Amino acid sequence: MNSTAQPQITVIGLGSMGFGMALSLQRAGFDVVGCDVSAAGRDRFQAEGGRVAATPAEAAAGSAIVISVVVNAAQTEAVLFGADGCAETMPADAVFISAATMAPDVARGLAARVEATGRHYLDAPISGGAQRAAEGALTILASGSATAFEKAKPALDAMAATLYELGDSAGTGAAFKMINQLLAGVHIAAACEAITFAAKQGLDIRRVYEVITASAGNSWMFENRVPHVLDGDYAPRSAVEIFTKDLGIIMDMARTEKFPVPIASSALQMFMMTAASGMGRDDDASVARLYGRVTGTPLPGDA
Repeated sequence: MNSTAQPQITVIGLGSMGFGMALSLQRAGFDVVGCDVSAAGRDRFQAEGGRVAATPAEAAAGSAIVISVVVNAAQTEAVLFGADGCAETMPADAVFISAATMAPDVARGLAARVEATGRHYLDAPISGGAQRAAEGALTILASGSATAFEKAKPALDAMAATLYELGDSAGTGAAFKMINQLLAGVHIAAACEAITFAAKQGLDIRRVYEVITASAGNSWMFENRVPHVLDGDYAPRSAVEIFTKDLGIIMDMARTEKFPVPIASSALQMFMMTAASGMGRDDDASVARLYGRVTGTPLPGDA
């Protein structure tokens, strides 16, 4: 549904998160233009009544708000400044919302380049998963100028259940997200280790899940990821390679600061080994499969 009272919004990247965010914006009454490198992604959004464009440059023309929901900093840079980038096709004074997880210094550099064109940049990494994206119930960790926040507000209100305004310049939101990713990666690796160790003890792992989720050892990641192991379902909601990337960024940041991160480093090695064994594009709960295969511990659906 188009609304004369609300701006046109572009969503670049129609994967599991971007697709849900685009639908939430559309449901809130915005005229949403979707863009994805995949024709299938564009067709899927078009089937939901959305407009689509093949390139970021084309998609961003006429949009007061451009939201980039791609995987990493390199893809974000390509969306902005690549051959078909949108940095110069966005209207003057438009805001670019970057949802990708990246190192804080990279976010600051991209913001400076966008702001030099007269547009605005909001560093706004997201948390919550595909279901919450589709519900318009994400947590958004944002930082940027007061003007960037003001211009982005209509979209943020439609996409987020919780919005944290974390600072007046890009990079702060990215830093907060990296702390979240450090914990998330460690907790997934720990959950996978624990449930596979339980299986090795001959325990009923569904019963283990029931007990642990009602006990002090529970974590959000244990509660969310272990059901994938119980069901033997490793279709990627969040892939192993996301954490080889994000924990790798943590390592780079920690090395620069001369700050020891031995637990995050161990978790990274588990994700690296899982990816190296051919499961990089599978669900991140596949770390449990690695433990199972190394120790000869059968898990559901992984003979």
